[in-house]
Amino acid sequence: MDYTCNTIVTLKKGEGRTLKAGGAWVYDNEIETITGRFKNGSVVNVHDNSGYGLGKGFINQNSTIRIRMLTRDPAQEIDDAFIRMRVKNAWEYRKEVLSKDDLDACRLIFGEADWLPGIVVDKYRDLLVVESLALGIEAFKPLIVDTLKELLKADGFEIRGVYERSDAPVRKKEGLQPFKGFIGESFEPKTEICENGVKYEVDVENGQKTGFFLDQKFNRQAVQRIVMDKTVLDCFTHMGTFALNAGFAGAREVLGLDISEYAIAQAERNAELNGLSDRVKFRAANVLDELPKLCEEGIRYDFVILDPPAFTKSKDATKKAMKGYREINMKGMKLVRDGGFLATCSCSHFMTEELFKDVIGQAAKSVHKRIRQVYFGTQAPDHPILWAADESYYLKFLIFQVCDEK
Repeated sequence: MDYTCNTIVTLKKGEGRTLKAGGAWVYDNEIETITGRFKNGSVVNVHDNSGYGLGKGFINQNSTIRIRMLTRDPAQEIDDAFIRMRVKNAWEYRKEVLSKDDLDACRLIFGEADWLPGIVVDKYRDLLVVESLALGIEAFKPLIVDTLKELLKADGFEIRGVYERSDAPVRKKEGLQPFKGFIGESFEPKTEICENGVKYEVDVENGQKTGFFLDQKFNRQAVQRIVMDKTVLDCFTHMGTFALNAGFAGAREVLGLDISEYAIAQAERNAELNGLSDRVKFRAANVLDELPKLCEEGIRYDFVILDPPAFTKSKDATKKAMKGYREINMKGMKLVRDGGFLATCSCSHFMTEELFKDVIGQAAKSVHKRIRQVYFGTQAPDHPILWAADESYYLKFLIFQVCDEK
């Protein structure tokens, strides 16, 4: 089936620079004319102001991201064979950059970074979880899922079921209603995965996002290398991932904090699953309130980990987010013993690497600490960063040694 209509979208004079540099989106204010009839979600031809073809993408007039590009080749047919090729390339890439063990749980498709805009597919051992966030990709979703299942089966990975977690509010900006449910037959929506030697029970139906945060995989490995025989505080622990990696790697005592009672219950089950309940404990608490209390009590840790949710999801809120990141890092540094370690991260692409480092520096200065960078990491390679598509680079993770000013 050919999904392309004959509509031509022409950009304004001077627009399209980001697209020509490798970007993946066309915004509503970049468009001069639309020639031809189309339905929202249709694949259209994109031209610059001189009439030069820039490629094809699907259009949606409900969204300020008016067109999401599928190909930079104006002559490329957008048909079933094209979609299968994109999916196959995404799977082959994962097999190249991840070990076979890491393929047990990984992101199979990462939207624009895999040239399949608006869709994410995660694999948790024998389950797939789909998140569809754009109107145009909806038509391709069944083909993408079926193709993935075929490719995985051919490589010895049997898939027991597929669950959709398209329940993010951002779908409303595309004119879509949130959706959550089984794709195909129903099944037990829990499975067990192993990452970095640590076992987790993943609930794809009720867990956050698609059920688990796969992007921190190698940053958790970096923590493992430093925590032997240390006391560790893991803030915003979610399912206990950093805390459990610390316990697995030989930390003497670990405490994980999270405001969600459900997340804490999951974390405790995972501690039992790994035989770590004696050294890795969890408590439901508001981290922002709890850190000052711990500091007042005179408690200090060898290693403090800060993995908060995104403080900003829009460019306009970045200034307020900087204040939030500065305050949380100040509170975290105060709890680190002299010569101990702080791991801190931001998962918002609006908080750029430069801004985030500036904020951490300001926090250190405010609490009279000297910091030495030990490690810098970003998202795991199954979440590839597409240059010129800034939204694909979101995770910044740093480990510092924290010393009192002397």
